[in-house]
Amino acid sequence: MSGDLNPEQKRDLEGFAHGARTTDEAIAFFANLKKSGDHSTAHPPRMQALARLPVFLALTGKRALIVGDGAPVAWKAELLSAAGADVAVFAERPCEELRAVAAQARAAIALQQRAWRIEDFTGAAVAVGGFDDEAEAGCFAGAARAAGVPVNVIDRPAYCDFSFGAIVNRSPLVIGISTDGAAPVFGQAIRARLETMIPRGFAGWANAARRWRKTVQSSGLSSSARRRFWQAFAGFAMNNPQREPASSDFDAFLSTAKDQVTAAGTGSVTLVAAGPGDPELLTLRAVRALQSADIVLIDDRLAPEMLDFARREAKTVLVGKTGPACRENEVAALMIALAKAGARVVRLKGGGSPIFGRAAEEIAACRGAGLAVEVVPGVTVGRGHGEIGRDRANNPARPTPIPGTPLRACCGSPAARPARTARALRSTSRG
Repeated sequence: MSGDLNPEQKRDLEGFAHGARTTDEAIAFFANLKKSGDHSTAHPPRMQALARLPVFLALTGKRALIVGDGAPVAWKAELLSAAGADVAVFAERPCEELRAVAAQARAAIALQQRAWRIEDFTGAAVAVGGFDDEAEAGCFAGAARAAGVPVNVIDRPAYCDFSFGAIVNRSPLVIGISTDGAAPVFGQAIRARLETMIPRGFAGWANAARRWRKTVQSSGLSSSARRRFWQAFAGFAMNNPQREPASSDFDAFLSTAKDQVTAAGTGSVTLVAAGPGDPELLTLRAVRALQSADIVLIDDRLAPEMLDFARREAKTVLVGKTGPACRENEVAALMIALAKAGARVVRLKGGGSPIFGRAAEEIAACRGAGLAVEVVPGVTVGRGHGEIGRDRANNPARPTPIPGTPLRACCGSPAARPARTARALRSTSRG
């Protein structure tokens, strides 16, 4: 936007900020307010490029086709069986390990001592093959794709539509790790580290969440109240991983959600100091604030990686002095309008303390409008925010700043196991 708002726009802005609006109306108003200016259409992506898309398949009762022999094939059969698939293995001369897996599997494994045929792909959800011969591997992959069946050929990435990564199993909580085949040992090391960090008791809490979800959905709570229920659930589970979930816990979480319904009619504002701008230096309070935010107003000098800690459903707005986004003299009005619409607003600013300068004016304006304001300090540094911002812009080794973005471009929404199963869902990076 070129220049400041004209007097008529300023009057409209002040009147709108103190009126009763929905969050979408507030966003639309500010977007329309800027249509007359010059804008860049670039905006930071909500997700950086992915080498692989992590997708978790529901295979219970579905047919999985496996062809080949040897330990890697036996492992894939065991893994698919642990996921509940009906596994059909075709091996002309099955090894002892494959025979043992077929005899002891959690779900059915049908071991057939013959070569595979085209008709074997009928009804299959996935197909996995293990071949020493390149031509046979290509033939199998081609047949699977022709039949519309996703295929994985062990240790032959060119013939793989999907891959198996390292696994941390706290089913129904399952964590998958992939290096896109570049460094399987590195993936294993990450899995080993996560194994020490993720309590086994989380499996019980994940099971409780599965049991309680339908009850919460039918409880009559609003969507924001249901989110508060799950926030209370998650906070308690994280602090009490080894405790067995009880019905009294459910009642306490539900009571917490209901008790906050009245207070939630009006939103809130949280000013978060981002410190020197390094996402790894955000405080725990800052991360919690971002994870509960409906709207994040982020300084245009800060790195977009900061938004990785926000909920995917949260909307983001670039604010600040350097780009053609929401100007400093408009930020307080925007915060008031959004909070009065019921949103949880987080204002993410650079520096260690968010209570000086413009931020102090924003706090005073919000409190003058009757809104609750929380201030979350950040990591303090020896240099001023402006100098740090210039360093970030000039030093290519640091994360790049968010480019100037029109408001309308950046306000969109995205966004305990049986012993055999435990063994079957151990880590793997093969294939």
